[in-house]
Amino acid sequence: MDWLAAVGRLRTRRERGVIVTLAAVRGHAPRNSGAKMVVSADEVSGSIGGGNLEATAVERARTMIRSGAAEPDLLTMSLSEKARAEYGVQCCGGEVTMLLEPIRVIPSVAIFGLGNVGYELAQVLHRHELELHLVDSRASMVDEDRLAPLAAGSALLHVHHAPIPETALPLLPAGTHVLIMTHDHAEDLALCDAALRSGSLASIGLIGSSAKWARFRTQLTREGHSETDLARIRTPIGLGGISAKEPAAIAVSVAAHLLMSFEASSASVARPPRTASRDPAAPGLR
Repeated sequence: MDWLAAVGRLRTRRERGVIVTLAAVRGHAPRNSGAKMVVSADEVSGSIGGGNLEATAVERARTMIRSGAAEPDLLTMSLSEKARAEYGVQCCGGEVTMLLEPIRVIPSVAIFGLGNVGYELAQVLHRHELELHLVDSRASMVDEDRLAPLAAGSALLHVHHAPIPETALPLLPAGTHVLIMTHDHAEDLALCDAALRSGSLASIGLIGSSAKWARFRTQLTREGHSETDLARIRTPIGLGGISAKEPAAIAVSVAAHLLMSFEASSASVARPPRTASRDPAAPGLR
């Protein structure tokens, strides 16, 4: 089961890869059906038989990785001296069909603050295939019974009770989308400061009104953050043009904007932080 460990390593490092399986074997072949190997951009774990067969599969897998392929592919090869290929000849006499399955890097989202809006947002996002980190300084907000309904979703759930919320930031995977919506503006400000000092986040979103952001801008500037730094914080969050302030409506708006951003960057490998502009036409969310 070395291939399982290889997949685990890629997921931990948030790297793309491809699982190559000998799905069908006719006649003689170096390995029986079911043999697997895992290919990444610069590593190969396991073997499906070596030689031309394996080299061709590795090249096809890496082509899929480079193109960001999301769907499986089938590759059939004849192992005959008459079937010359780029990487030589294998004259075992059989034919193999390989299944190439992409290993995707799923998005990572962290919600800081599990109050009314944060909890509603978690209820929307837990149904999606992503890593979902839930962080709150209040133990009651991350109580096991309260969060039990979220455990049955598709998301890989991580719960953090952090009396000092910014201490949870280093625990997040590279490329995480951070949403700051705690019950305390002092916590929000400390999180904005710490998030801006992190070099590994994909985006930073802050819930609040324009008046709140004006105060935060002044204080963050005093802490040494430049205009370029401040532009990394998107506030208000969610889709522009939605004026509803009910927690569920805000949650749907924020979730929809996140999903749009995931689709826009379909190659979901971890990337350096991008500058995010504020949308002055969007409503302020409290």
